[in-house]
Amino acid sequence: MLKNIMERSAWSESGELTWQQVEEVLDQMLTGLPDAKRILLVPPDITRCYSGGGMIAAYLYKKLRERAMVRIMPAVGTHRAMSREEQVRFFGEDVPEEVFLYHNWQEDTVGIGTVPGSYCREVSGGRWQSDIEVRINHAVVDKSFDLILSIGQVVPHEVIGMSNYTKNMLVGLGGRPMINGTHLLGAMCNMEKIMGNTDSPVRAVFDYGEEHFLGDVPLAYILTVASEREGNTVLHGVFTGASRQVYEHASELAAKRSIIHVGRRAKKVVAYLEPEEFSTMWVGNKSIYRTRMIMEDGGELLVIAPGIRAFGENPEVDGLIRRYGYRGTPCTMELVEKGAFSNTAMVPAHMIHSSSEGRFRITYAVDPQYLTGEEIRQVGYEYMNVKDALARYPLQSMQDGWQTMEDGEEVYVVKAPALGLWKV
Repeated sequence: MLKNIMERSAWSESGELTWQQVEEVLDQMLTGLPDAKRILLVPPDITRCYSGGGMIAAYLYKKLRERAMVRIMPAVGTHRAMSREEQVRFFGEDVPEEVFLYHNWQEDTVGIGTVPGSYCREVSGGRWQSDIEVRINHAVVDKSFDLILSIGQVVPHEVIGMSNYTKNMLVGLGGRPMINGTHLLGAMCNMEKIMGNTDSPVRAVFDYGEEHFLGDVPLAYILTVASEREGNTVLHGVFTGASRQVYEHASELAAKRSIIHVGRRAKKVVAYLEPEEFSTMWVGNKSIYRTRMIMEDGGELLVIAPGIRAFGENPEVDGLIRRYGYRGTPCTMELVEKGAFSNTAMVPAHMIHSSSEGRFRITYAVDPQYLTGEEIRQVGYEYMNVKDALARYPLQSMQDGWQTMEDGEEVYVVKAPALGLWKV
């Protein structure tokens, strides 16, 4: 790790940064890094389209390509590879397709160590007893690159508390054991107590992995705090360096910018999933995770999702969700104990996160040419045709927050659920 490099940052607690300010921070960071001839950029994928990660990766690529071989490996985790159309939309057409590398989480990883069960038991309060093997893409540790720059957004997160930093590497470029173990660990430790916190049991596992197994990797971080305005990314902060302090500073700003205190619970929440960003419930269920704490008991969360085409990001996960559905923690953990999720613990974790635990109803409004009402109801949700939902709630003309419809119905609107956490 490049622990001795100086932190460079710029932020605004109430406003936004200009792109010139962002460039200045990036240029300052580059002057403090060792000279490198082979550089790997690790940005998010299209599912974090408002992170600013695409713009930053494109800027660094153009800045560095004249003096080094630069490759871009999006931190997809278990997500599918980005299409060329998505690459252009996220990174711009000036970044050629041949510079992209794809992380295959099932085949491209090597073991670099193990987080002992005794440590996991300690940080989880006894909820998790087993070792968690740390696997990572071989290119991170096989000396393929002289410098690795991990780029990503810090935002409240259901598994880890505040996303990014070492998660971008150990999950985004990680392997099955770490992805499985940390997702279920987080679910067992109650995501409503974890979300929005810098320190969590899962973060402690990642910290252990970095300290013990990534010490020789020439790795530095670029962390953003961002929001969305009228379909565009707004950057509030950019933080660069290689120490945990960089993450802590970004998290402090993210807590101020991304945690929205509503004041009272809502009987109905209407959340929108932008079709270019969300094509599966595996990612789109952030609409559930991030709004659940403002839902009234007996209320309804309506998720308007015109681009949803599947439940999981790959056939294995999709098939398990279709088979078992979102039935709540007791039912899901019973299936875990019966061995229903052999080597796929991330799936029951997702199922737990995606259930209302019987406290409120979840209705998914989708395009029936992609998913039918029968398919939606089969996994435990209620169904609505997306055309009917948008006719009832014309979100393009509605603002975020409390809205009263013409017939007197009061709803709380969340148009970018992946970018925040809503609490009472």
